[in-house]
Amino acid sequence: MINHITTKWLGGMKFESTNPSGNNLFIEASPENGEQAEGYRPKALMLSALAGCSGLDVASLIKKMKLDVADFSIEIDANLTDEDPKFYDKVTMAFHFFGSELNEKKLQRAVDLSVEKYCGVMEMFRQFAELSIETHFHNKNA
Repeated sequence: MINHITTKWLGGMKFESTNPSGNNLFIEASPENGEQAEGYRPKALMLSALAGCSGLDVASLIKKMKLDVADFSIEIDANLTDEDPKFYDKVTMAFHFFGSELNEKKLQRAVDLSVEKYCGVMEMFRQFAELSIETHFHNKNA
């Protein structure tokens, strides 16, 4: 399967990129380069892709397993190397699940399946970064 995107220069340090779904997003340099910070920075976009990929896996598994989850989020901390070309060499992903009756064992299984089997972006990150995965359960009483 071939994915095709078109990325068009909008002048300055800003681009518009169309993805295979036909949706657009803006990519630009950091504000210190004179831009308004309306778009994504390329490396940060990679982290969003990682969280989104794994998040979609986990959301699908929550539905399939019929788990009661009020909310969940993924936080990522990534270390950027000092030397050019700068890249992420260490990445920590923290999954946070919120609810009153969380099935911690099944939720951990969902995270594990995403991390170990389903998330292609995770596999790409494994090629250049050390990954650490954390799972946090926030049980709230109704």
